[in-house]
Amino acid sequence: MFTLRTFQLSFGLSSRRSWKNVGLVFLFSSLLFVCALSAQTPQRPHITGISHMSVFAHDYEKSRAFYGQFLGFQEPYSLKNPDGSPSMTFFKINDRQYIELSPERQADTDRLSHISLETDDIEALRVYLASKGVKVPSEAHRGRIGNLGFDVTDPEGHTVEMYQYAPGGQTVEAYGKFMSEDRVSKRMTHVGLIVTNLDAEYKFYTQILGFTEFWRGSSTGKVLSWINLKVPDGSDYIEFMLFAKAPDPTHRGTAHHMCLQVPDVAASVSTLEAKPYFKTYGQPIVVHNGINRKRQANLFDPDGTRIELMEPDTIDGKPTPPSSAPPPQ
Repeated sequence: MFTLRTFQLSFGLSSRRSWKNVGLVFLFSSLLFVCALSAQTPQRPHITGISHMSVFAHDYEKSRAFYGQFLGFQEPYSLKNPDGSPSMTFFKINDRQYIELSPERQADTDRLSHISLETDDIEALRVYLASKGVKVPSEAHRGRIGNLGFDVTDPEGHTVEMYQYAPGGQTVEAYGKFMSEDRVSKRMTHVGLIVTNLDAEYKFYTQILGFTEFWRGSSTGKVLSWINLKVPDGSDYIEFMLFAKAPDPTHRGTAHHMCLQVPDVAASVSTLEAKPYFKTYGQPIVVHNGINRKRQANLFDPDGTRIELMEPDTIDGKPTPPSSAPPPQ
């Protein structure tokens, strides 16, 4: 019969010290196993910021005039379809951020095409996301302007393009160029996405992509309206626009938005109002203090997509407390 005494004699464990040594061996072996397992688990590469937001236009040339003539962004390159019709154009905010504009594929649909996140290692990110159960392609593709990327779909159904600026691509070749001093902003701080399935969306962006929440707010004080999540390796963020039920596709432009940082909102609005295009724009631009206590103003492109101009700091320099209101049900 195999007894404890037999085990002790078999391994020479006749003293408390011997038992202690066995414990140390087991502990060391367990640590080695954990380290080996960790080494086999793909690590997430850096996600450094928002690369671009892509929107659809019903009247492509009219929208080009809005982003170019009114907001002052230059077009470093545009793409055409095989038949010569416009495919998309790129409005440059800075060396790492763009606004993409494409002709609509179908009328009366959501104006948001996709958002794009920048990474420093596209293949490592693809492998990492696959290890987390996210559906990814077999490899990243090289786009028509020479960058590397692939698309994933978040739990809400938004297309999220993972993007790496590649050496030799047109984005890298355009560094330091096509940035007019007339442009309304030099940085896109965040993009807004409609969210109805908060738990799944929050898990995707925080637990898988590594975003961190830094503020949440409510427009009424009774129901939560927004949650702000910062990219893991930068200061750009995504703003969850919370709804119990998503708005009709033709009324999503206010929620699906981009935010452009400006040092002085009132001065920026005055500059826009002095432009010839302002007569074409044809609506007042109101400066106000947001719930986050930052001065801001809203613009709307010809399809209703909201462009939020916002100052970087609160009106008194003090942080705005987050809301404790519950999310919409």
